[in-house]
Amino acid sequence: MNDKNNVIERLSDIIKDRKESSDSSSYTSMLYSEGIQKIISKIKEESNELIEAALDDVKKDDAIIHEAADLLFHVMVLLAYMGIDPSEILRELEKREGISGIEEKSKR
Repeated sequence: MNDKNNVIERLSDIIKDRKESSDSSSYTSMLYSEGIQKIISKIKEESNELIEAALDDVKKDDAIIHEAADLLFHVMVLLAYMGIDPSEILRELEKREGISGIEEKSKR
């Protein structure tokens, strides 16, 4: 068992390692080498696939779960590319916990 608390932390460490790697067999390293536009393009693609899965009456929950995981992975790649640790996003969500979305949005 890994000593990291959750899969987000473990995956974040792997993604950060890949950022420094030139391993041509690593998909994540390839994304980094192609730059921010490629990463953003993948986020758009995965967002659309998640939306399509959610709207498809035939697809089952596993398709939505699969596409949501793909989207989260690519968002994590973007965060690492930008030097942002996922724990910062989790802290932001914790700050918003218990606050109405309408109220939170009005404070921006």
